[in-house]
Amino acid sequence: MSGHLFDERSGSPYRPAMIRTLLALIGGAVLLSGAVFLHLLNTPTPTPVNPNWAVPGATSIPAGVVTVRFTGTSTLLFSDGATNWMIDGWFSRFGPVTLVTGEIGPDVEAIEAGLVRNEVTKLAAVIPIHSHFDHAMDAPEVAKRTGALLIGSESTAQIGRGWGLDETQIRVAEDREQFVLGQFTITLIETNHFEFPDPAIREQALANPTIEAPLIPPVDAFDYRVGQPYAIHVSHPRGRWLIQGSAGYRDGGLSGFPADIVFLGIGGLGTQAEGYREAYWRETVELSGAKHVIPIHFDSLTAPIEGAFVGEVRAASFLSSGDDVTLEFLEEKLAADPALRFTTLPRYDEVILF
Repeated sequence: MSGHLFDERSGSPYRPAMIRTLLALIGGAVLLSGAVFLHLLNTPTPTPVNPNWAVPGATSIPAGVVTVRFTGTSTLLFSDGATNWMIDGWFSRFGPVTLVTGEIGPDVEAIEAGLVRNEVTKLAAVIPIHSHFDHAMDAPEVAKRTGALLIGSESTAQIGRGWGLDETQIRVAEDREQFVLGQFTITLIETNHFEFPDPAIREQALANPTIEAPLIPPVDAFDYRVGQPYAIHVSHPRGRWLIQGSAGYRDGGLSGFPADIVFLGIGGLGTQAEGYREAYWRETVELSGAKHVIPIHFDSLTAPIEGAFVGEVRAASFLSSGDDVTLEFLEEKLAADPALRFTTLPRYDEVILF
């Protein structure tokens, strides 16, 4: 060995020490990165709604009123005391890693618990606004348990068939077809889905939109193709409302469908250009004439469906959330129109709509 520390096998001074130091630095970086990523993966962001918009559940329900219950995402239960029907009926939840890397299917225990929390055993219909997993995946099981018709696109029908739902309970809707459920007249209006800003996600979630054959879970989350998205207009002797579950639109698509209330999907709205946000507002809220807006589809797809609503985990927010922009946009609309009112619903509690 020479006078300076020289590794004759490697031919480089200090080589073993350097390698050990480098490996230690890499290991530390990996551990730190892993810790940061786990933090981002498990820490939710705030929701893009103002806490002052929240209303409590009703303490009593007079006969004949129309009520709504909100589970989260776009799952809504409407009732006038004689007829109950539901949008989406999605109660399963999966962690973000499972959604990205694993296979998913309906969680029957979660569905049972969700129906119990909504205090419903019989439904006239369950209507997914489109066929992505967070809207249509659980709907066939909800239909089985409640006797509901499953109403939606051909892709939604294929989800029902894959789950073994009887064909007599499946209805494929035509554009602007009306369904009369008791005193509710429900019209399904073809529209567009929100455009994901990330090209890879947009390709997976929106390209090749039709589910061609019965879908038998467990499957990849993106196997729940979008199908045909719908805006849903509802008319009842007590009032009229519009449900736009995804922040997408078609120019003039909702012309001729006035509403008193709009259930407005706002998920990802802040990731879009200002012109898109303005057009979305114009083609939904302004075109309907509504002065009461109830935001929906603003909460996490992976958090438990108990307790307060939370936003997406910070890992997803870091990529493309834009929720701060969404909230700023909504508050600007509220400030510009003194007649406008925003309401956010509690989880599960019954709220009088009309």
